[in-house]
Amino acid sequence: MNKRKQAAKYMISDFLSAFVGWALFNAFRYAEVASYLGFSTLKDYLLNTKVLEGQLLIPLFWLVLYYFSGYYNRPFGKSRIGEFFTTLITVTIGVTLLFFILILNDLPRSFRTYYELYFMLLLLQFTFTYTLRLTITQLGIRKIRNREWALNVLIIGAGSKAIHMAGELYRLGYAIAGFIPEERDAPVGVDPSLVLGTLESLPGIIASGVVDELVVAPESPDSEKMLAILYSLYPYALPIKLLADKSNLFSKVKIKTIHGVPLIDVTDNNFSPFEKNLKLFMDKALSALVLTLFSPLFLYIAWRVKRDSPGPVFFKQERIGYMGKPFIMYKFRTMYEGSENRGPLLSYENDSRVTPFGRVMRKYRLDEWAQFWNVLKGDMSIVGPRPERRYFIERIVKKAPYYYLLHNVRPGITSWGMVKYGYAGDVDAMVERLEYDMLYYENMSLALDMTILLYTAKTVLTGKGI
Repeated sequence: MNKRKQAAKYMISDFLSAFVGWALFNAFRYAEVASYLGFSTLKDYLLNTKVLEGQLLIPLFWLVLYYFSGYYNRPFGKSRIGEFFTTLITVTIGVTLLFFILILNDLPRSFRTYYELYFMLLLLQFTFTYTLRLTITQLGIRKIRNREWALNVLIIGAGSKAIHMAGELYRLGYAIAGFIPEERDAPVGVDPSLVLGTLESLPGIIASGVVDELVVAPESPDSEKMLAILYSLYPYALPIKLLADKSNLFSKVKIKTIHGVPLIDVTDNNFSPFEKNLKLFMDKALSALVLTLFSPLFLYIAWRVKRDSPGPVFFKQERIGYMGKPFIMYKFRTMYEGSENRGPLLSYENDSRVTPFGRVMRKYRLDEWAQFWNVLKGDMSIVGPRPERRYFIERIVKKAPYYYLLHNVRPGITSWGMVKYGYAGDVDAMVERLEYDMLYYENMSLALDMTILLYTAKTVLTGKGI
């Protein structure tokens, strides 16, 4: 199952739908308004420069709108009913925008013509778009049911609930990679040959690449054991789904029903597909703008860093980011070179390792501005939980195993924890700051991101970074 290839099919079909729909709409539009615009024949109207430009630009407009709506985020697992309403809502928004931006400039014979133009464009755009989308979706569903496409699911649990879940998922076209009992002494009701090992065997099983998703269906209703299992699975950076029933603790989490099977995706976050795409676009656009406009300031900082002490301008360090993947994070260097030769150490107030200009940069958070390059690369976001080193993560999770949830979102240059708590000098302080980051994670929204940015701006302008 190639996600990009499937998404490309939808994009091509949407482009063709918009191209044909707009061409037919222009033919209808000519009959209503072209005579007032000075065109004597349909051919002259359709070959007009502005009309030809629109014939190319309008389909691109629709692709951009569909991208931000989140339609291409998950090209598999679409439902026909859900697709109908998703397409109708997005098309209605797009047609309304085009009507007020372009069509309202026409001079029709009567006011009634505006209604005819609006609903004709709505009808054409929706009909072509939904028909082609439905065709692709139907073909995908058929391939899944014929087992030409299948996600390999490893089920944590081996009792009656796990057997029931396996049957439901198999019926929907999933491939069952195997079972793992939730405990060594847990009841096993499946064929022993399908038991792949124990929870301790998971690293090797995951590393083999045969598992696409994890589904947790333990026999025991013990919530503490359930949480312990879930926390142990987060480091594998795979989608984790949990059977929704009265015995689990996730009543506030959105339940995604897959053809009647209620599953909770505990590795998803609260952002809608639209918000995710808009946030990613704004992150990259703002980062490119900041890196361009503030390049003179960056050159000055680089000069001061080199003048202040020997060593490189940038401090580079591996951090753990989105879905648990390591990346190299950049900062303007604020410490003397070799400050961590004795091992990982957290910074603290009046840290003697910090250079004189480094103190100024930390006070105004200027050292963090180099991370706009990380945002532009896609490693980070402007707002999100601060990324940590693996060394400290291993110590944090011993006290707060839910820390792994933060890997479901891109780490940020600034965060609610940094705004409300600030720098942490030891692991206990990092755990305390984690409470603010978890509060952000549970209430993620673009409005909250804006609030954090405003607080950050206040911190930078007032020099309260320490």
